[in-house]
Amino acid sequence: MIAGAHRRVRSPAVREAALGYLWVLPALVVFAVFVFYPLGKAVWLGLYRTPPFPNLPSKYVGLSQYGSVATSPPFLHSLERTLLFVVLTVPAGIVLGLALAALANQRLAGIRVFRTIFSSTVATSTAVASVIFFTLLDPQVGLFSYWLGKRGGTGILQDPTLALPAVSVVTLWQNIGFTFILMSAALQSIPDDLLEAARVDGASSWIRFRRITLPLLSPTIFFAAVVGVIGSFQAFGQIDLLTQGGPNNHTLVLIYYIYQAAFIDNNYGLAAVMSVILFLILFVLTLAQFWFFERRVFYGRSA
Repeated sequence: MIAGAHRRVRSPAVREAALGYLWVLPALVVFAVFVFYPLGKAVWLGLYRTPPFPNLPSKYVGLSQYGSVATSPPFLHSLERTLLFVVLTVPAGIVLGLALAALANQRLAGIRVFRTIFSSTVATSTAVASVIFFTLLDPQVGLFSYWLGKRGGTGILQDPTLALPAVSVVTLWQNIGFTFILMSAALQSIPDDLLEAARVDGASSWIRFRRITLPLLSPTIFFAAVVGVIGSFQAFGQIDLLTQGGPNNHTLVLIYYIYQAAFIDNNYGLAAVMSVILFLILFVLTLAQFWFFERRVFYGRSA
């Protein structure tokens, strides 16, 4: 009798748990099909070395291919190019987005027009942004090439020194609208009475920004940094449309190297290994960002 009563007491909790699993089942199915299975398939393909000639069977080599790829000069070169691309795009994107948001947050006549202009790039696709800058950087008719003294000679995108910074500028321009919207929303959520109280106490504009605005913006900045790093590591379209990894592999970032290995060289084993390594790099970097920055993020209520 006691056991039966115990079962009756637990039955609502069991039903609630079953209902919860039922609600999350569609999401689990989507993750299994589009995330877990491709990841497992990539790990499995990385255990086989793809022969250089078609119609030949792949050879099982185990985990040795992971070690050889991770220490190979081409992979390390593409990883170095990728890290440089991240450094060129993520910090500058956050600073520019914050600066434009602070400017657009001023109570000035016609400021809504500038807010629209600053946020307009969020609706621009990678292909459109790449075509626009491809024209601006053209060595014959490009306005940027004229300003930099590159008209008629070697184009900016063909210069080993300037190619990656040029692609970084394209990425910055395309993503600045998204960062601007994030920072603008965060700025508008800061109560005016906090800033006004600090101003009455004699705090300068810089002190108010550093002591009040910046701490309250830290969760948004942290989010923008995490998303920006992941997005920069996966940047592909602008590389493919503007440089195809050139000149001399100076813009051969890791994601484009994976594409070349899989769809140009048909080396699926190499591409799978690099894909898994890219996943591990992003996973470790994201954990490191949470470990290092989250303790410095102010999550106190702004109201």
